[in-house]
Amino acid sequence: MRLPESLLHRLILAGMMIPDLSLTPLMAETTAKDTFFLGTIYLGQEQDGQGGTTAKVTGEEARKAGRSTLNDTLATLPGVSTINTSGGSRNEPMVFVRGFGRWHVPLSIDGIRIFLAYDNRLDYGRFLTPDLAEIQVQKSYVSVLNGPGGMGGAINLVTKKPTEVFEGEARIGIEGGQGDVSGRNGYLSFGTKQEKWYAQASWMKRKSDGFWLSGDFVPVPNEDGGLRDNADSSDDRVNLKFGLTPNATDEYVLSYTRQTGSKNAPYSTRQPMRGVTCGAPVCVGSTQRDWTWPEWDISSLALYTHTDLGGSYVKTKVYYNTFDNTLSAWDNPAHTTQLTDAPRIFDSVYDDHSVGASAEYGLTMAAHELKFAVHFRRDVHLGTDYPVPGLALNPKPTERNESETLSFAVEDSWQVSDQLRVIGGFSFNKSKVIEALRTLTPSGVSPSTPPAYSQVSYPQVSSEALDWQLAAIWAPDAGGEVHASVSSRTSFPTMFHRYSTRFGLMEPNPDLKAERAANVEIGYSGDIGPVRVEGALFYSRVTDLIQSVVYDASTSPATLQQQNVGKGVYKGVELAASWAMNDRLGLSANYTYIDAGIEDPAITGLRITDIPRHKVYLALDWQATDSLTVTPSVEIYGSRWSDPAAGQPGGASPAYAYTRMPGFALANFSASWQMSENATMDFGIRNIFDRDIQVVEGFPEPGRTFFLTSGIRF
Repeated sequence: MRLPESLLHRLILAGMMIPDLSLTPLMAETTAKDTFFLGTIYLGQEQDGQGGTTAKVTGEEARKAGRSTLNDTLATLPGVSTINTSGGSRNEPMVFVRGFGRWHVPLSIDGIRIFLAYDNRLDYGRFLTPDLAEIQVQKSYVSVLNGPGGMGGAINLVTKKPTEVFEGEARIGIEGGQGDVSGRNGYLSFGTKQEKWYAQASWMKRKSDGFWLSGDFVPVPNEDGGLRDNADSSDDRVNLKFGLTPNATDEYVLSYTRQTGSKNAPYSTRQPMRGVTCGAPVCVGSTQRDWTWPEWDISSLALYTHTDLGGSYVKTKVYYNTFDNTLSAWDNPAHTTQLTDAPRIFDSVYDDHSVGASAEYGLTMAAHELKFAVHFRRDVHLGTDYPVPGLALNPKPTERNESETLSFAVEDSWQVSDQLRVIGGFSFNKSKVIEALRTLTPSGVSPSTPPAYSQVSYPQVSSEALDWQLAAIWAPDAGGEVHASVSSRTSFPTMFHRYSTRFGLMEPNPDLKAERAANVEIGYSGDIGPVRVEGALFYSRVTDLIQSVVYDASTSPATLQQQNVGKGVYKGVELAASWAMNDRLGLSANYTYIDAGIEDPAITGLRITDIPRHKVYLALDWQATDSLTVTPSVEIYGSRWSDPAAGQPGGASPAYAYTRMPGFALANFSASWQMSENATMDFGIRNIFDRDIQVVEGFPEPGRTFFLTSGIRF
């Protein structure tokens, strides 16, 4: 039975991808024709029988569901946990793949890793999705061909390329709550595909005044309800692409992507603000920081090539990435003055860039497909602090940090029989710190007198790691497919882990080693009657986990240091099913169970936070008419642990005051109307019953919200 197009899209959004062992047929089936193929990465069973479990979401599905940001788009996938308001003064939305976060799950755009040279503290809320062709998600098992760092998975944003002689698209949309508009977005693209070349230009912008809280939210002195205070943001992305296609197999592409963003950060409702008390029975912690980000910009200029050599091929990527970031710290919640003493008040400016290249060579010999890859990246961080900008003090000397990462990988995909494929690979990875400067601030200096700063240079250090993986995929003639995999992958510490003093509370540790995860997975996919089912059991054991331990207990507060002392276990199960009941009605569902724990010899009672133990997603897709699709859905989350609102406690054996946040369920509704052959309209309501919920203590989530988007293709 052939599913209606909208129904198939909805099943894809729920994570119901159908695996296949062969490269070309599968890409034709599961990759949209406007996907920039050279920007994809090796995923699970999708290419050459890779092992592991994968998922995809198309940009079109993100648009239809009203999910504009990366964290929100991935929220419904099995094995993926997200939080929209992560708490703390940075308040960066997060994505966890089977419990692993941003330091262990690389994020790429068109196969080129987005790596922030100093700390890699990615803000997933800054990445827009409705203008993308698709988002690829790899869980646990990541091909060594993709480069170093895939310790817990990988996420790749793939842009579009044109498919017609001339094509264009324009969209506008609004979002809001409580009957009022709080956000606007727009999209415009043009493209042309000629016999020997193509060109594409697209632009998307989203400006939000924040989100509306539930009507059941009880106002407190530092949050009066309604539109969430200090939750506004602005983001846009431009993508330009020019490609040469001299024949049916070769492709050479020059691509430029630039994202610009700015944001504020909502305050905790449980901690006091400067000049404002909190509304909790007991105010927790010290006065909150008053931080804003007037600049959060990234760009990537890249050259992609693919050359067929007759029985073999060569692919290359060369790129130059930038990251421009400004953090402004104020002396009041209104963010109007910067006149009090440092170090509370400052402007911190990052001017970072990365230069990199990778090459892959592949050939087929009998039943073997051999691939060799090399990756190189040099990251440069230039950070300048401007203390007490309101007093116009001289800036601190610019801190320069520079590092290199190198990886050599080989992988063999062996077709043992018609039913069995075995894949093995290993890589040698090396990370080297070339330069690390830290600025020393003298004590006892008046804020009105420019201090005499000095700098210290830490010695060069390097880390090496050997990663490996092995997988088997069995597709019996009776149908279905079973896959099993085991891998050992690492993640190198960032400059932040090695050298950050955390405002004088942390002793640097240049000699940190790479963290390592041993990942094991067994999975199945196939049809049981009319129902398509998928399932996986997974287990990951992490060693040399970087944790903060007490370095000097004689100071007040105690001085900490990052060390490789932690161990962690992430285990669980994923189940997914999709049922096309008839040509107009389909049901999809997925369930995830994750049990995550962490150990530290110096601290008892540690918890893995922000990850629900149970997660369920249900969606009913109804093709009400030939032009109207209606989709009610339900998201169900179990309880999860939240960090204490007061932040990280000190002491030799602190009692972490974790809070168990209760589980909840959200009811949603969306509709997509094909008004004409080229015009569409999408509408939806999230959190229909206006639940007042929190997943991080002190940071309420959106209440009932709506979105409306209209577009035309020409």
